[in-house]
Amino acid sequence: MILLVTNVAQDYSLYTMLTQADPVVKAVMLGLAIASVGCWAIIFEKLVRLSWLKRQIRRLEAVAKDGPNGNESGLVGTLLTAAQQEAEDGASRGEDRSAVRARLERAMRGSLKSELQRQESGLPFLATIGSSAPFIGLFGTVWGIMNSFTAIGQQQDTSLATVAPGIAEALLATALGLAAAIPAVMAYNAVSVALGRRAARAGSALTEIAKTLSRPSSDTVVRVEPLRAGKGH
Repeated sequence: MILLVTNVAQDYSLYTMLTQADPVVKAVMLGLAIASVGCWAIIFEKLVRLSWLKRQIRRLEAVAKDGPNGNESGLVGTLLTAAQQEAEDGASRGEDRSAVRARLERAMRGSLKSELQRQESGLPFLATIGSSAPFIGLFGTVWGIMNSFTAIGQQQDTSLATVAPGIAEALLATALGLAAAIPAVMAYNAVSVALGRRAARAGSALTEIAKTLSRPSSDTVVRVEPLRAGKGH
């Protein structure tokens, strides 16, 4: 009699590991996948917003150099409108030029700060995922390894076929944690640096604009009509 021994290869594809994983490991991997999608959505949204802000600051620097054209919109229109309102509110105070310039600059910086705070929306989420995702993945890894040791005890078998599935699931959880954390950390740092640089450029332009608008000879240029404050982003 001839005995035929057939070796059935284990399926270690990504789909199989996901579907056959322990429920706890599945929940960890699902949460990390959702977090990763959320991070990428915020990253693309920040790219659009930073591009818009870059164009606005370029226009702001042009206004600081050449003066407003009376038809400004977006962030530039918002800042000039803030300066105009501040100039009108304090028109009867009889202040000297330095005091007027300080008030106008303070009003524009307040509006700029509000816009930059809107640009920072989503950054706390990126920071949270960047710092916590590796530990969440590590939790899934520890749980998967525990299952592997449990399988060894139940089957009284230390072969690779017994422990490999649990270890593979565990390592997949770690990989998903890193895949979510690394882009989040990189995007958070990049966006923070970009916002800081744009804020510095805008601050320098506002100082020049305030000097121009506070000159008596200009008769408070901020009253040039029409000034439209755009909605921005």
